[in-house]
Amino acid sequence: MKFSPQSLGEILKHGFDEILDVRSPSEFAADRVPGSLNLPALDDNERALVGWTYKNVGRFDAQKMGAAIVARNIAMHLENHLAGKAGSYRPLVYCWRGGQRSEAFATVLTQVGWNATALAGGYRIYRRFVVDLLYNRPLDAEIVLLDGNTGVSKTELLRLLPGCGVQAVDLEDLANHRGSLFGARSGGQPSQKSFESSLASRLLSIDRAAPVVVEAESSRIGKVSIPPSLWAAMQRARRIEIQAPLKERARCLVRSFPDIIEDRSRVEGIFGKMSKLHSSASVSYWNSLYDSGRYELFAEELIKNHYDLRYAKPKSRNDSRPSAVFRLNSTAPGALAGAAPELARLIIESSDSGRAILASETTRPKAGEYDSMT
Repeated sequence: MKFSPQSLGEILKHGFDEILDVRSPSEFAADRVPGSLNLPALDDNERALVGWTYKNVGRFDAQKMGAAIVARNIAMHLENHLAGKAGSYRPLVYCWRGGQRSEAFATVLTQVGWNATALAGGYRIYRRFVVDLLYNRPLDAEIVLLDGNTGVSKTELLRLLPGCGVQAVDLEDLANHRGSLFGARSGGQPSQKSFESSLASRLLSIDRAAPVVVEAESSRIGKVSIPPSLWAAMQRARRIEIQAPLKERARCLVRSFPDIIEDRSRVEGIFGKMSKLHSSASVSYWNSLYDSGRYELFAEELIKNHYDLRYAKPKSRNDSRPSAVFRLNSTAPGALAGAAPELARLIIESSDSGRAILASETTRPKAGEYDSMT
């Protein structure tokens, strides 16, 4: 039995008990259908061996070898992950293109008595839908950008907005990177395809009738790139600029990067990169502040003499003014929690789709500049 979806949404809302990706571990690691489980019909070495045999010996010998290996691996999965499945188990099985690996796997499961279904077109049809959404079609949602210089707590506020009734997509979380020289996170970044899979799934879940907030980013977050459809929407989006005093921004940075502050080797690596952008005297001074434990002053110096100067250049090329300014007096967690509902209201007030939400309300805050609670 084949499942022939006509859209990405059909795959993500599949209704099966489990999605089994029977490709090799390296194929699975590069990208997969969200929520799928890897039960390889061939591991990486086995796949390479069958491929070599096909090219150098012949198709018949390669198929005979592959069939034997696939049969052994399916048996292993039956004795392990699949051993406890009830008779009503309904898995969706896919391989690279919906060919021999998934068909063989699904056939055996069907013979056992389960209602197994193979994904027609395999991973390739899923990937085609993702590319169509992120590369070929305009994004049919209103994006609002949360902008502002380093340390103004954009990420922290973004993560508070869903609790205030405003949709948000955390691109840095999906990219597993904080989007700066100090941005690397443990675990490394996903592949470009994996990042796009997570993003596509998140975008399909949003309400198109309400604004969606994302943090203002460059076109790249670490090593991954924002796909064209979302990037175009971000380029034309309204911007709300977050502002905060310098000392509060420095405190935010120290609070946000404890993993880096505690890791001397990582700091040395970052200083090495910064030596290409700044004088040796500046880097030496920053190093001395770090070594003496004066972390907030260290952060202030980086903000003034690296981040603000570096990010002022692209802003000077963009002559569009923010649609509103949101001023924070404090970046402390309690202050941000108090400010988030005000920011949420401002976002709704500043967006086209949000105005429809507020149309029936009699009292609305004045759009423009706000001071948060401290």
